[in-house]
Amino acid sequence: MAGARAGYSRSSRLLAIPEFNVALFAFLLNYPWEFLQVPYFVAMPEMAHWDAVIFCTRATMGDVLIALVAFWVVAMFRRQRSWLLRPDARAIFAFIATGIVITVGLEWHATELQQRWQYAERMPTLPLVGTGLTPLLQWLVLPPIIVWLARRQMLGERYLQQIDRK
Repeated sequence: MAGARAGYSRSSRLLAIPEFNVALFAFLLNYPWEFLQVPYFVAMPEMAHWDAVIFCTRATMGDVLIALVAFWVVAMFRRQRSWLLRPDARAIFAFIATGIVITVGLEWHATELQQRWQYAERMPTLPLVGTGLTPLLQWLVLPPIIVWLARRQMLGERYLQQIDRK
């Protein structure tokens, strides 16, 4: 029993870390989104299966990094990493806005400067900056869900720790 409790304690500590939860849920939500975007990028539908999996995995890891940076930006302004436990509209807006700004910059850099990928003709783009609509929607739709899931996970973990102490 002591060994099981020690294992629970280690995983419990990990689940209480806000960054772990943001990274976990950012990965779980962005990974399928990346695959759903495949038809909107040139050459992706024809890419070899494993190459496409690797490409989408790398993109997802970038999304996780963007989510962590957005989390840290909000934490810096809030002066607390636990802002996820009581997020308000301003914090969520800042989280989303940071992700959008980074995404627009990275998409422009990747499509215009480095030519790392190109949008297919079916991809609607923003006027002036040329960012694709699906990457933009990704950072409008997924961040509030990431915050909600991370908050639930952290609150549930706190509840379990309180019960365990009794």
